[in-house]
Amino acid sequence: MTAMAAPPAFDTGALREGIEHADADALLALYADDAELRVVDRRTQPSHPLVVHGRDQIGALLDDLYGRETTHRLEQVVLQDDRLAFLESCRYPDGFRVLVSSVAGLRDGRIVDQTSVQAWDETEPAQ
Repeated sequence: MTAMAAPPAFDTGALREGIEHADADALLALYADDAELRVVDRRTQPSHPLVVHGRDQIGALLDDLYGRETTHRLEQVVLQDDRLAFLESCRYPDGFRVLVSSVAGLRDGRIVDQTSVQAWDETEPAQ
């Protein structure tokens, strides 16, 4: 009887390192070549989300997001079979915060489709 090889596992450690060190290249390595990423927020609402396709477009978005002067923290991560969910908190130097909740489908240990819903502070943060 031949043992079947398990599919590659998603690397949650690399996800944490990429997010918390604002390393867009490390994060991009977690996406499949044909991945799709959707972002929903106040400006890109559910009926018209921001949608980017493929590693080039996703890489450009990640470069923009993680190139900003913000701190990023992976608050929670859940991995089960071919599904991933994680919660990321971000903070700008002026105190404004962003909370991002993401769910993703996986194939061969890489993200193939992701939807992220983000909420931004809308009032001046208390100092």
